[in-house]
Amino acid sequence: MRATVGDQLVQHGRVVGQHDKVGEIVEVLGQEGNPPYRVRFEDGHEGVCSPGPDTEIRHRNTMTR
Repeated sequence: MRATVGDQLVQHGRVVGQHDKVGEIVEVLGQEGNPPYRVRFEDGHEGVCSPGPDTEIRHRNTMTR
């Protein structure tokens, strides 16, 4: 998993009724785009994440708006 600043990190809900949690990667702390990442989520919360298997990276250059 590799990311750059501006990409989206999406943590998929694990149970029925739990929504996906979407955030913007504001800092890459690992080498060569690898985790961990500092992420600012839609609710304003910011934290350091080491994504698991329920997470995907949506690259800024491939997202449609």
